Amino acid sequence: MESLRPLTNKLHRLVGHHMRELTELAVERWEISPAETREVPPVILLPGQAERVTAVEFASREAVMASLPGDPAEHIPATMGYRLRDVDFVDGVLYAGSSELHLRRRSHLALPLRHPRRNLSGALYETWVGNRWFGNWLLDDCLSYRLAETTGRPVTSTPPRGGHVPRYEELLGMSPERIGDAHFDDLILFDDHHNNSGRIARAQDMRARLLKGRDPAPNPGIFLFRGGSGDARILENEAEIAENLQARYGFRVMFPEAHTVDELLDACGATRIVAGIEGSQLNHGLAVMPPGGTLLTMQPADRTTTAMKLLTDRWQQRFALLVGRGTARGFRIEWDEVQRTLDLIL
Repeated sequence: MESLRPLTNKLHRLVGHHMRELTELAVERWEISPAETREVPPVILLPGQAERVTAVEFASREAVMASLPGDPAEHIPATMGYRLRDVDFVDGVLYAGSSELHLRRRSHLALPLRHPRRNLSGALYETWVGNRWFGNWLLDDCLSYRLAETTGRPVTSTPPRGGHVPRYEELLGMSPERIGDAHFDDLILFDDHHNNSGRIARAQDMRARLLKGRDPAPNPGIFLFRGGSGDARILENEAEIAENLQARYGFRVMFPEAHTVDELLDACGATRIVAGIEGSQLNHGLAVMPPGGTLLTMQPADRTTTAMKLLTDRWQQRFALLVGRGTARGFRIEWDEVQRTLDLIL
């Protein structure tokens, strides 16, 4: 039997039909953590750095620039749960009524698709960004897993991953049911994107779980090399900066791809600074660096983002930004600017 929902929704879009948000169809909704007002700290950066930015990533230029000074009283929305019924999950997309939610890039172009044969109920904790980027899986989706396990059976369409993921799942006690195409008689979704007190508490719980049974030695800083995975961001003098940080400040230099999860957690669990090119590799350190520590990101002028500041705010850490000269295909950051930024941090 074929599922007509993908085709029906496509026709609705073609004729300009308003597509409701999937959560608007919820038969039940509840507040998990209330909205509140919180102080959001400013970005640590040298004078003149913001003026170098030529292009931004993940948000508008206005939003990125507005995030730099912080906010003494920012409104933080609530975390919400939603229960839906009669939902199809087909080829990475959730369909309910005339609404849909994409969780990954579709693999099939032809329509219609086969109707899911499997019926189940569960709580889905995965997101598009978590499926796209390891760092968001670790520091966003893994937090939402804690909600899923308390409200239903945690389910995910994400197949078993390699690399560091299995060990993180083990340390975090995650054992989701992995699904393919399915029909949900009953499905729970979450709006879990905001740094309210509940989400901040879950971040600290994650840190405690990852450090359980460890006794990491304090150190002045860790430099995590970007490596060859992910979108290109080439800091031409990355090795020079790492060597200077090691020689002059006592940083430890690590290539995350060459280390186990346990080695990375032991190294970063009591550090004061985690530094490197902006990217998912920094999340190994951010996950366990103590509150009050600083994430020092090095970024090209044409791909500047403060997206990771949302994570440091959640883990109660500070966020520092160095904008280099050049492009993501090749940029440089002068050592004296690294030193002067460290003066602001230390």
